[in-house]
Amino acid sequence: MDDRRGSVGQALGILNMLPEDISVVEKKLIYTKTAGLPNWLRGRTLIGLDADSRKKIAAPWPDYVLSISRRTAPVARYIKKQNPQTKLIQLMHPGKTGLSDFDLVIVPEHDKNKGFAPNIHYITGCPHRITGSYLQEAQNKWQKKFADLPKPLTALIIGGAIKGKPFSNENALALGKAVRSLKKKIGGSLLITTSRRTGKDAERLILEQLKDIPQFSYLWGDTSENPYSGFLACADNLIVTGDSVSMCCEATGTGKPIYLFTGSKWLTPKHLRFVQSLCDTGCAVLLDSPQADSFKPQKSLNAAAEVAGLICRL
Repeated sequence: MDDRRGSVGQALGILNMLPEDISVVEKKLIYTKTAGLPNWLRGRTLIGLDADSRKKIAAPWPDYVLSISRRTAPVARYIKKQNPQTKLIQLMHPGKTGLSDFDLVIVPEHDKNKGFAPNIHYITGCPHRITGSYLQEAQNKWQKKFADLPKPLTALIIGGAIKGKPFSNENALALGKAVRSLKKKIGGSLLITTSRRTGKDAERLILEQLKDIPQFSYLWGDTSENPYSGFLACADNLIVTGDSVSMCCEATGTGKPIYLFTGSKWLTPKHLRFVQSLCDTGCAVLLDSPQADSFKPQKSLNAAAEVAGLICRL
């Protein structure tokens, strides 16, 4: 595990789906500045880890390693160098360097431009940890908090800027207006959460558009307990910005109507392919679709179970 919340969540989702007789040990990795070096330079070494993290990567060596991101791939390869019998499972493409060291590489379909290899398996979206028991536990914990809000409850889960693409004020306004339009049709309340990447100006513009709608908000910087799990569990439907693959996939795991916001001149082609894949499979609909208010999901995503099955077959 490292400091990438999204990929950590994916890993936890997979671990929850593995048989109980598989013993799991988690290794928390802390990076140094050299972790930013390209993997072809880091190679099969522990370059990029701080001293305490390096000490954790030691014998006895495991039968399998689940590596959760590009930055953890060299660590997995280092372990295999020490113990060639260890099988490596990689979430997300590790890059061309050392690809053959991995026994199974899990890559989302919207990254098919990464190419094909015998050890690569493509999935729709990404693994997540949302299960029936997860939702039930969260509902039991949070439902009283939202009990007085008019139904239906709509969770509004807002991301923001992505690499090289700011979340513009124009897109913030467009999101606010689209949410307001949907809520005029279906009524009820909002459960609103923003992220570090949203930005204060965009956050302000969105909230200004929605100020007349009953709501519970948890905004970036709030130090109280994060109600995100409660939003997923208690909402009747969810609106999610298309910049976060993890957030979108977690939302589809609820089996509830999901509305995706793509904005203008913001999402990358990869993000747009991902959003389209969710719409094509009947998991979600675009927020500005004329049929949004009547949308019923055809399926929910459970890539974690799919990946766990592949691991077991190793």
